[in-house]
Amino acid sequence: MADPMRLRVQAAGNHAVVRVLMSHEMETGQRKDSSGKLVAAWHIQDVSATLNGKTVMTAEWGPAVSKNPFLQFNIKGAKAGDKVGITWRDNRGETRSDEAVVA
Repeated sequence: MADPMRLRVQAAGNHAVVRVLMSHEMETGQRKDSSGKLVAAWHIQDVSATLNGKTVMTAEWGPAVSKNPFLQFNIKGAKAGDKVGITWRDNRGETRSDEAVVA
């Protein structure tokens, strides 16, 4: 399983600011290793966010996203104590989910 995401959620007025740092190699499938063979593609395809179990954001990514991607977005109506969950799935079928409480 992948390393835990670094997830910070802070209340800011009538919304919350979500900052996520995901640990993933994000290989494009176009790079060659030291022996000249192509390194197989391995990248995050789907990202979703929930607020108290309700989906509030989804995204489809591809190989152009950098290694260890950073994502920031706002959630309207979130308040201190609410739970925000982030889940990603890559092209190999691996997934990672983490939660944080709005501070």
